[in-house]
Amino acid sequence: MKETVLDVLMYLLENYQTGEFADTGNQDTLRDELVAAGFPEDEVRHAFAWLDGLAQQRQLPLVFGPEGAMRLYTHDEMERISTECRGFLLYLEQLGILTADSRELVIDRLLAITEEIDLERVKWVCLLVLINQPEAEEAFMQLEDMLYYQGDFLH
Repeated sequence: MKETVLDVLMYLLENYQTGEFADTGNQDTLRDELVAAGFPEDEVRHAFAWLDGLAQQRQLPLVFGPEGAMRLYTHDEMERISTECRGFLLYLEQLGILTADSRELVIDRLLAITEEIDLERVKWVCLLVLINQPEAEEAFMQLEDMLYYQGDFLH
């Protein structure tokens, strides 16, 4: 089975504390542990690049229109992110789990993965983005609750 960047990221999310994989000083040790666990070195390297990209995007100021404005997707985004996935992102916004800022980070990080974007991947990327947002602890816990405790959330 070919492990993907998202598989590495999901493994990190499920097996390590956020600070452990977000701390760049700890990445060499984690990289060794992930390779020892059977993940391909290329995918591990890409996973850490993905996390670095998330950290960089978080530092950029985001400017949006008035509250409640609708997000229009570009042609490229619509080709990569299905109607079902875009609908799920809108649903999370309506629930207050995603803000306009976190939605944009999710879209950016979805486009940064090379594999096909399906609903399961969208859900995991949402979790990964929220866990890396200090102000989004409650939103992360809501999404995690949906994922783990409300039945077939991922399937």
